[in-house]
Amino acid sequence: MTDETRAALRKRITIDPAVLVGKPVIRGMRIGVAQIVEAVAAGVPQSELLEDYPGLEPEDIQAALLYAAELVAAERVYPVAMAAWTACL
Repeated sequence: MTDETRAALRKRITIDPAVLVGKPVIRGMRIGVAQIVEAVAAGVPQSELLEDYPGLEPEDIQAALLYAAELVAAERVYPVAMAAWTACL
């Protein structure tokens, strides 16, 4: 995927405190990125998503998946000693 394509897809994701309590959404609509990613993970076909969410475009689904992928890629995982972990239980 080119940098231009990534940039164009990123522009489809907006964050506004007045829309869906500031969670990332598709182009300012009240369709959350999490809703789309969860639906894809559950096996909902793209055609069904596009039918269920009027105004949603195939690039919006791709943008939601890119957003999720970039969050995971940026995630840092730190090892926790097992003794410290069991002390929390």
